[in-house]
Amino acid sequence: MPDHLHVLADLESETLGKAMHALKGRTARRINAACGVTGALWQRGYHEHAIRAEEDLRTVARYVVANPLRAGLVRRLADYPFWGARWI
Repeated sequence: MPDHLHVLADLESETLGKAMHALKGRTARRINAACGVTGALWQRGYHEHAIRAEEDLRTVARYVVANPLRAGLVRRLADYPFWGARWI
């Protein structure tokens, strides 16, 4: 997606705050280096939703994978180069 990111992750022993800090920091450094720029890339904060049951996980995974299709970025899910989830 050009303006946001969906991530489904099993945090195991990591906290969500630490995981998001690491994800945003690493990706910002790489993207800024690739573009030859510096500065903030991500907005502050994040929205989270806890998955409580296996059937909920499958529903959320399908929603995330279908997002590029709903946004009109592709005509078929298979056309989106970054799609895929082990839960589907």
